[in-house]
Amino acid sequence: MKFSKREKILLILFIIAYVVVGIINMKELSKTPMSEAFKNLGRRWIVNIGGFRINPMTVIMGLFIALILIVIAYKMGRNFKLIPDRKQSFFEYLMEFVYEIVEEAIPDPKLVRPTFVLAMTLFLFISLSNLIGGAVPGINVVGYEDGTIEKITLFTDTWPAPTADLNTDLTYALMVLVISHVFAIKSKGFKTWLKGWIDPSPIMLPLNIIGELAKPISHSLRLFGNIAGGAILVYILSYLVKYFFLPIVFWGFFGIFVGLIQAFVFTILAIAYISSQLS
Repeated sequence: MKFSKREKILLILFIIAYVVVGIINMKELSKTPMSEAFKNLGRRWIVNIGGFRINPMTVIMGLFIALILIVIAYKMGRNFKLIPDRKQSFFEYLMEFVYEIVEEAIPDPKLVRPTFVLAMTLFLFISLSNLIGGAVPGINVVGYEDGTIEKITLFTDTWPAPTADLNTDLTYALMVLVISHVFAIKSKGFKTWLKGWIDPSPIMLPLNIIGELAKPISHSLRLFGNIAGGAILVYILSYLVKYFFLPIVFWGFFGIFVGLIQAFVFTILAIAYISSQLS
């Protein structure tokens, strides 16, 4: 693999920053007992607004990731080249890969493009969220139930991933469920779609309803469990080695490897759920 001069400089700066952060955290955590280090593990900063419990870090990180994707899309569209460079080739290959999966799975040609747009958007957002929230050390906030901030951690934990919040995952799963039925009505017609609930017998109606409700639950909990559980596991393992050398391996494994796999699985399931409604 060949690196440009700019990429080599960025890599060297990252290694230097990582070593400095590792030494600072090693000294800090060496003085912290295990009971104190894990006291706030899994806690989040929650603010109650009008009866709704909101995690501000999830909202902030979600908007930040969306902004990154918008900027990338704008730059790619503005600087589109007939002979693509490495970045354009990467995104073209990625989109072509997902499009082929959608094209094979969706039986109605009119709904291939809308399904592709949905699937590609989910994959890009979830992938970037998992990468930033699982592989990049940053700022995290621990707060009380009344919304006040107790502690702000700097580089001792990864950035809070929106996908580590069940509200985000469940929202996407419910969105896929609703869209799959909207597409089914558009493709097959309302009467045929309605008849599908009692197919092959009216006695199947309760089971079909339970089956549809189970889809967003399993869809969201799978992603949430892997990302939130991975983040907690990374923190525990990082503490045990005092943040020296090994955390970057943990961040790379759970943030890049597991994070990308879970984004792909979530996207494939979304395509499969839509396909099953159109079949």
